[in-house]
Amino acid sequence: MAHLSPTIKLNSGLELPALGFGVYRAKPEETVSAVKTALAAGYRMIDTAAAYFNEEQVGQAIRESSVPRDDIIVQTKAWLSDYGTKEIRHAYDRSRRKLGLERIDVYLLHQPATRDFKPMIAAWLEMEKMLAGGEVGAIGVCNCSPDHLKILMGKTNVPPALNQVELHPFFTQAEFRKRDGAWGIVTQAWSPVGGVMRYWGDDKTPEDDPLTHPTITSIGEKYGKTAAQVMLRWHLAIGNSAIPKSVNEKRIVENFSIFDFEMTDDEIASIEALDRGKRGGPDPDNLPDAFYNRKIPD
Repeated sequence: MAHLSPTIKLNSGLELPALGFGVYRAKPEETVSAVKTALAAGYRMIDTAAAYFNEEQVGQAIRESSVPRDDIIVQTKAWLSDYGTKEIRHAYDRSRRKLGLERIDVYLLHQPATRDFKPMIAAWLEMEKMLAGGEVGAIGVCNCSPDHLKILMGKTNVPPALNQVELHPFFTQAEFRKRDGAWGIVTQAWSPVGGVMRYWGDDKTPEDDPLTHPTITSIGEKYGKTAAQVMLRWHLAIGNSAIPKSVNEKRIVENFSIFDFEMTDDEIASIEALDRGKRGGPDPDNLPDAFYNRKIPD
């Protein structure tokens, strides 16, 4: 029997597995086998998005898995172009249809609409109705700063259950995490092992990549763990949810094998100290026109 992740109770009452499985940048033809491998390894939360264009494959993998649907938390996201009252309803129904599910467990807004918050607020108010009606188990946001959250919560009724942000040892978002926690919002890390730092750039030294940084690899050597396993254990130790992504069967299984060791407080602090305060992904306050113009096909 597969070992399962500990859970975090969201403000809606939903029990969210702290360690989930992400499918960002997973090609549709890779997604089914990756998700089935993840479920067999013990993951019970799958994170996807309308803008990943692999919701259908996630749903297929769930149906083909031997894990009961009720044991799996499925999390997906609406894109910027689907913000608004009618628009978010259409987006939810489209994602549910593509996934082949009667309901979505966690539904998120993928980016803050910093150019015009009105459609985002309208979408959130409709999502509150989805939550009240039992159509979703929790609602949340992605890539939102405390300022974004203040605007949203100042004009709505239900605070987000979670905030999914870029977060890894080189970009620890300590102040964001503190503020999320004060508001009862769970911080969820995308790119939790610093993959975003490897997408661009050449001639990197070991210190330029969390996977090869000596501080992290030395801790891994002590416990007989990979650098990725060390980072994922760090996330759980500081209270984050994390959603590592891989399509490699060995790494999928490895990334879940983190519940048989614990780091010392000093080791956790040494990882926190690697923060460089520089994100690898897009700045939510300055998203390119292409983000706003992207349309999700039905």
